[in-house]
Amino acid sequence: MQLRSIADAGDLRGKYVIVRSSFNIPLGDDGKPRNLFRLLRALPTLEYLKKAGARTIIISHIGRKPEETLRPIYEALKERLSLTWGGLITAPEFSALREGMQDGDILLAENLRQDPREEENDDTLSAHIAALGELFVNDGFAEAHRAHASTVGVARLLPAYAGLTLAEEVAELEKAMTPQHPSLFLLGGAKFETKMPLVEKYLASYDRLFIGGALLHDLMKGRGLEVGESLVSDVSLVGASFLESAKIIWPIDVVVDAGDGAHTVRPLEGVASTDRIMDAGPETIAQLAQEIAGAKTVLWNGPFGNYEAGFVEATESAARALAASEAFSIVGGGDTVAAIEKLGLNDDFGFISIGGGAMLEFLEKGSTEAIDLLRA
Repeated sequence: MQLRSIADAGDLRGKYVIVRSSFNIPLGDDGKPRNLFRLLRALPTLEYLKKAGARTIIISHIGRKPEETLRPIYEALKERLSLTWGGLITAPEFSALREGMQDGDILLAENLRQDPREEENDDTLSAHIAALGELFVNDGFAEAHRAHASTVGVARLLPAYAGLTLAEEVAELEKAMTPQHPSLFLLGGAKFETKMPLVEKYLASYDRLFIGGALLHDLMKGRGLEVGESLVSDVSLVGASFLESAKIIWPIDVVVDAGDGAHTVRPLEGVASTDRIMDAGPETIAQLAQEIAGAKTVLWNGPFGNYEAGFVEATESAARALAASEAFSIVGGGDTVAAIEKLGLNDDFGFISIGGGAMLEFLEKGSTEAIDLLRA
């Protein structure tokens, strides 16, 4: 896919450039970013624009509640880049700050989700934002699957370009669509109804597929196996043809919460009606390590256990095995990336995406509406 890159936009000195970044970063109890992965990935485009003398206005969002603020992201960002806090982009004070910008200045706007028109892709908000700039740069790949004012609306009103990070995301994820063989697809998390098209598509192009996390429970139900009180999707996989595919790697064992506070390892066929499956078991973890060691391409999205509840063994073991392998690895998803960061293994992977849902949609459809607006 050929995209219009901001690197090919010509002389930017003195031009007002609206940049959509991905700053939806989880905050800790201290109110500070829990990790800086997305923030650091935003820097190349922002530094490029600063060096080029552009007058850069950053727009983004954080969280799901309108009252959440980007101030903690601003505080973390200003330790690495000179910029100014702008506040609400629709406030008169923001316009005044914009008028005072000099070449190379950067102005960060407040959480766009404080305005309900953002998620509605409202034309009036898009027009207001577009009026502040001369060019639009979408560098927010993590939100590239959302048709919001800041991802689609503004791009329809201004000359639109891909940021350096978004262009890299597209190029690297396209590699995952044509893997070197033997290839292995690792898929975790929940909500099988949203991931079934992806499973069916990549069973055709990948040699092996391991499905873990809550997704596994749906597969087990589809084959008539007991899942106890484990989390399941609304979708029924009974009769699904892919369940019989020889490419699917079925777990050997699982870790369950037996309801009495004890965590027990059971064979896949031995889950009790009162059990809640929490993670892959030790034999499955060893099996997965062998599969990873024999692969040349590994695509991975989503954790394999109830990661947020502390069941991290399968996810972290897979991360260690993949980091130690010779495979070209492409990884994404919030908890997956969090595990890699926690273990300090970032540099041992081929590519780590800032996208979760955006990564999955891109892999399934080959593009998104927001990305299509950036095509050359």
